[in-house]
Amino acid sequence: MRVEETILPGVVVVRPDVFEDDRGFLLETYSKERYDGFRALGYDFVQDNHSRSRRGVLRGLHFQEREPQGKLVRVSRGRVFDVAVDIDPASSTFRQHVGVILDDADHVQLFIPPGYAHGFCVLSEVADFEYKCTSHYRRDDSRGVLWNDPSIAIPWPVADPIVSAADARNPSLDEYLAGNDPAPGGVLAR
Repeated sequence: MRVEETILPGVVVVRPDVFEDDRGFLLETYSKERYDGFRALGYDFVQDNHSRSRRGVLRGLHFQEREPQGKLVRVSRGRVFDVAVDIDPASSTFRQHVGVILDDADHVQLFIPPGYAHGFCVLSEVADFEYKCTSHYRRDDSRGVLWNDPSIAIPWPVADPIVSAADARNPSLDEYLAGNDPAPGGVLAR
């Protein structure tokens, strides 16, 4: 397994060892012992999620404000463009993002620590997206910023994405910051 740092502090690309032969393949998608050996991944995971989406679906950009979630994400079927965005105005990488292709061919994972916004869009006919979370999902704590906020300028590889009504109503990052006092110890206190 190889772990590669990105331009965002703590956001890392994980390239697991894949053992293939004429029967198929085997890979270890998570092992606390092995993954905790890497500085950036020293988190306890408390919840696993699995979503299925069709081509063109874009989900995001999501985060939790008071109980931020770190996520170890992967695609078990299909192909997605996955994005982490720094939304902390005190950070030296504020508004910057990392975009990575995740698919079922190379099995790359992305670890996004608590305090970042996250989203993805589906590039294949269907995609199964799986992720481990460092805190439980709290509907009342769930927040988002607009997926196509020009101040973030993510080069989404879909021309006309399918976006939920809730995601379409998300504020821009500036609107979110102007209307919210950061929660003590929350997403903006990374």
